[in-house]
Amino acid sequence: MTASHTPVPPLRAVTVEVADPDLLLALADPRHPLVALRRGDGIIGLGERHRLTFSGPDRLRAAAEAWRRIAADAVVDDAVHRPGTGLVALGSFAFADDSAEQSVLVVPEVVVGRHDGVSWVTSITPADAEPGLVGAALLPDPRPLGARPRATLAAASLSREEFTAVVGRAVAAIREGRVEKVVIARDAVASIPPDADRRALLRDLADRYPDCLTFAVDGLVGASPETLVSVHAGEATARVLAGSTARGTGAADDAAAAARLATSTKDLDEHAFAVHSVLDALRPHVRGVSASELPFTLKLPNLWHLATDVEMQLDAAASALDIVAALHPTAAVAGSPTDAALALIAELEPFDRGRYAGPVGWIDQDGDGEWVIALRCARIDDDGQLTAYAGAGIVADSDPDSELAETRMKFRPVADALR
Repeated sequence: MTASHTPVPPLRAVTVEVADPDLLLALADPRHPLVALRRGDGIIGLGERHRLTFSGPDRLRAAAEAWRRIAADAVVDDAVHRPGTGLVALGSFAFADDSAEQSVLVVPEVVVGRHDGVSWVTSITPADAEPGLVGAALLPDPRPLGARPRATLAAASLSREEFTAVVGRAVAAIREGRVEKVVIARDAVASIPPDADRRALLRDLADRYPDCLTFAVDGLVGASPETLVSVHAGEATARVLAGSTARGTGAADDAAAAARLATSTKDLDEHAFAVHSVLDALRPHVRGVSASELPFTLKLPNLWHLATDVEMQLDAAASALDIVAALHPTAAVAGSPTDAALALIAELEPFDRGRYAGPVGWIDQDGDGEWVIALRCARIDDDGQLTAYAGAGIVADSDPDSELAETRMKFRPVADALR
């Protein structure tokens, strides 16, 4: 494990209520947005008070400990008391222990948020600094969102034929007994103008997928349907997604697609692997945990998912990042058994996933927060190089062509945003 950041001096966070700023995205940085939004509510960060970076197998545990120290030293004056008020950091973590891409926690200088009709602004300063601007005076002028950049995704590390061949090798490994399930991903690339307004992509994702968490952290943008964990006052919930199918073209066809998914042995087995993985990982960190016996079908604009909601009561010392560290990587994005699936992914995928399929979200001084799995996402570099990712869960009876079609469905949120 490595952590690269200068020691963080004690911080002061002051949160006050302000008038509704309307479109939160209009306040975000066009080139470097820092965003976590759902159904128009959420938070955006402005500036960087501190940036903490982590790598290696202990990156999440190191981040949890670093944040615990920062929160313990902080002075917080929060008159609003809503999710996302007070001292907040937004973060994004690499999928693999040996990833070359750094994991990051960013403490903004200013946070603007809204929750259930209440809006606020938080200033985050060194605790010993002279008082500065507070309240509405901290709000930047809204900037109109620019035009969405137009581009077409193209296969990157694996062609379609190469991907189906890799899926075939994964199926063979499963039938040999090496793993029960493995998630195989592929990447696709496009180029957008370096000065393109990335908020326009986020606006499209938020509008098309309002029930997903639309996020932007350190160049990673997306709209994830899968909540890794949401924590508030010691109570936590998680949503497990595994097993999916395309939406139907009409009402009857759509209903039939959902019914087929709900009764598919292949998809139900894949989902069960994912749920059991989550429950096993959570038990050391919670006082109680429960999940429904059968999954439900979750409708998204482009596909159906099998979903299970998990509810838990955390141990007193556990934070959202502690739970994230315990859960990652879930069977939904790695496979089962986890270690064997990760080894097979490293063998079969010819690219570094970076922060795709890793945790992304936010945490506050109390350890509360919301973290999702970075799915339906893309990394955008400063030069405009865009890399999108999509994966499919492979089990013993997987058909390579069907799994290729599943990845095409999962590329659609990013691909459509670029059209």
